[in-house]
Amino acid sequence: MSNFPFLSVLTVAPLVGALVVAFLPRHRPELAKQVAFAWSLLVLVLSVVMWVSFNAGGDRFQFRESYTWIPNWGVSFTFAADGIALVMLMLIAVLVPLVILASWHDAESSKRSIPVYFALLLILESTMIGVFAAADVFLFYVFFEVMLVPMYFLIGSYGGHQRQYAAVKFFLYSLVGGLFMLAAVIGLWVVGGKTFDWQALSQVDISTGTERWLFLGFFLAFAIKAPFFPFHTWLPDAGGAAPAGAAALLVGVLDKVGTFGILRYCLPLFPEASKWFAPWALALGVIGIIYAALLAVGQNDLKRLVSYTSIAHFGFIGVGIFAFTTQAGTGAVLYMLNHGLATGLLFLVVGMLVARRGSALISDFGGAGKLVPVLAGVLFFAGLASLALPGTAPFISEFLVLIGTFTVNKPVAVIATLGIILAAAYVLWMVQRTTQGTLNPALTEVDGMRRDLSLREKVVVAPLIALIVLLGFYPKPVTDVINPAVQATMDDIGRTDPPPSVGGTLQEAGR
Repeated sequence: MSNFPFLSVLTVAPLVGALVVAFLPRHRPELAKQVAFAWSLLVLVLSVVMWVSFNAGGDRFQFRESYTWIPNWGVSFTFAADGIALVMLMLIAVLVPLVILASWHDAESSKRSIPVYFALLLILESTMIGVFAAADVFLFYVFFEVMLVPMYFLIGSYGGHQRQYAAVKFFLYSLVGGLFMLAAVIGLWVVGGKTFDWQALSQVDISTGTERWLFLGFFLAFAIKAPFFPFHTWLPDAGGAAPAGAAALLVGVLDKVGTFGILRYCLPLFPEASKWFAPWALALGVIGIIYAALLAVGQNDLKRLVSYTSIAHFGFIGVGIFAFTTQAGTGAVLYMLNHGLATGLLFLVVGMLVARRGSALISDFGGAGKLVPVLAGVLFFAGLASLALPGTAPFISEFLVLIGTFTVNKPVAVIATLGIILAAAYVLWMVQRTTQGTLNPALTEVDGMRRDLSLREKVVVAPLIALIVLLGFYPKPVTDVINPAVQATMDDIGRTDPPPSVGGTLQEAGR
């Protein structure tokens, strides 16, 4: 199976499915939903087969494919996956079917085409797979930009309050970042011997000044996409206005393109510049952790609160990347996966709660657990996973990031640890004000609040809960895939781990 063109098939398959769904009659919405769900399951099955076929101890990049596209520019449809990309591809394959199920009725209130809504989700899946699978810098840039289009329409056409404002802000921020990247991509092509192939470019010797400018072009694009402080202001608006399913993909997957890009492009292609800019990147990460957590505490909108928690989490991922140790790097990549699962679950559950109440304002709730106890229990679990409670998958990630950073930069690790305390504050306060305490009499007058989780909704949340618990106790299958890719990235920038003076069982922590 290693010779099967997994990556190109996975990229094209959702696009074909989107075309099928989009041209289904508008008066057959149930058929459109069923076809979209079945197509996403096909992608999941292929992804599982690819995961099983991946040899963790083999070549760094596997499933490589290359097809000539624009020979005069040296551009090819080149795909390849290392352990980092493979983990993100599996995250996409798991989340999209669950998002489709969770979004079964999301498009109905918009009065717009339901088949188009689900077609947009499949187009988004295609572009997300493409951006993580691309091994050609120009191809990566194309997917990086095209990925904005389906999300723009999902927010602008099917979102809630201020959807047009949020969609335009999301698009403009990302577009500006893309322009910085385009300038850097062109510069890299010029100094790299007129090729966009990642492996060829990784061998190019670039002068110090040029390397720093090229790094900055890529980093700004990725910092906006992630987003890192101070480029974060688009996310609360987009996450608050987007349909719950689209928001789960936005914070669960799309934002990871930023941190993935830093690992795949900034560090290996510009190693000296990465080390030169590292103190600044660490500072942005630490500020983001504290600043976003404080803002999350003060939110009265559930979806905006979850969006701010994601900004804080991305601060941890940024710290893990620029600590330049394998423990912190592995923790950062594992955090990318676990954050997608935990925050994806949190956004979906919040969406279910908001749909029942007809409002996202925390002040409109109170004691909801008395009416919908199962939904309240899942919200509580998702919140505990988000604050990285031991026994949940995010705890392993956060632990590896912090202890891997502590071995090389104690002040950064100590300050970042304060984010854990603030996370407990905003999560527990959110749960307390929405589902606990005295029952808000207004809730008893809302028909939706009389319905607990349906069978369909239980099918949505059960796999995510199971994965969060499983990876919280046994992350070894994932860390075994991630570790070689992270070690290779550290080798690219010429960094080795310090002696294991602080806890000699760091590697064991990931097992």
